[in-house]
Amino acid sequence: MKISISTKYALYSLWRHARRTILSILGIGLGCALCLFMVGFIRGESKMMLQAAAESGNGHFRIVPTDWEQYRDNDLRLPNWQQVREILDGMEEIKVVTPHARKEGLLAFGTRTTGVEILGVDPNTEQAADRLVRDVTKGRYLIAGETGTTVIGKAIAKRLDVTLDDNLMVTAADNEGQIESAMLRIVGIVETGSDTMDSMICQVNLSDLEKLSNLKGAGDLTVLVKQSKYLEKIASQVKTKLPEGCILVTWKEISPELASGVEIDKTWTRLIVMIIMIVVFLGIASAQLTAVLERRREFAILSALGMKNSRLIHIMFAEGLILGLFGGILGIIIGSPFTYLVYKKGIDFSAMYGDSDITFSNVLVDPHFYGDFGWWIIPLSFVLALSASILSSLYPAWYASKTDPAVTLRVDH
Repeated sequence: MKISISTKYALYSLWRHARRTILSILGIGLGCALCLFMVGFIRGESKMMLQAAAESGNGHFRIVPTDWEQYRDNDLRLPNWQQVREILDGMEEIKVVTPHARKEGLLAFGTRTTGVEILGVDPNTEQAADRLVRDVTKGRYLIAGETGTTVIGKAIAKRLDVTLDDNLMVTAADNEGQIESAMLRIVGIVETGSDTMDSMICQVNLSDLEKLSNLKGAGDLTVLVKQSKYLEKIASQVKTKLPEGCILVTWKEISPELASGVEIDKTWTRLIVMIIMIVVFLGIASAQLTAVLERRREFAILSALGMKNSRLIHIMFAEGLILGLFGGILGIIIGSPFTYLVYKKGIDFSAMYGDSDITFSNVLVDPHFYGDFGWWIIPLSFVLALSASILSSLYPAWYASKTDPAVTLRVDH
């Protein structure tokens, strides 16, 4: 491939001023490396938040009755929920589908009481969908088909001063306002590491909740997908298969506060990246403008010999492009190890939050954060580096093109 004269001249100019060229490339590389690290960390944090929300009982999405978005009423029931469940179970992209029904109730033991949201579940699939009850600290989990049993959180057990095999009196109002009561034997106690979450765990078999609420069936189907990066595509496919009376709501609609937090993190990342690139941009622009001022006589002679202004502009842009290419490569070399380290080892914020996990918007988040790493760092590094270097060459290129040979040479003499 033939290299143009202006490109050769740009290479020669950069080689002549090796120290300035190295410092410019180093500045671009460090800026890109820092941006790669920040972007990787926030991408990883977003994935963690999504996974934490999905596996804390919210699911990646839910199938709910049509009126759920308007009322969010626990007494709403999903029509033909077993048929919908079979449809979802038949999709290869779906990891697990589990039914839920909810009811506000009162747990009592002796003179001690506490209010809870009782969750009716299918024990065969619930532990695969909800990591909070995946490991039962004391006792065991519910068994499909049994009645009159419950699994509760440690905070509830402590509040009521109960232990395994104690019987709790549960009281709730059914859909007609009538008070229903039942005895529930504690078969398991769960400790998540968060008192907030432990105080919210009270699970029973779906059949027991049907008796308490006097309502048959499930209030929703909670769904986890195998690969969350294809969530939007899978959700679109599911929507086309749903019968009348059902709608799909994603985790963002289920936990809008958490979704807002993720978006705020992304906004802050964009702001930080923009600030870093502005600093890099100003540094390169300053170096390029200094180079132009030092070479005013040189440019004046070239102009006097007949070099067009477009050629001068091409030289400055070629220099910026070369700086950007090498800066992008350096950014990958410096940034990749740190980004990969956070991806594999993570950053432990336990010292900041204590030994317990972080609870945000009723979602349990591990204080050990992991970043993201992949081929995306290569194009991102070059985009950042080339954008900064080429944009920073605009003013120096314009300034060089406005050089008046007669005036410049006369002043220099």
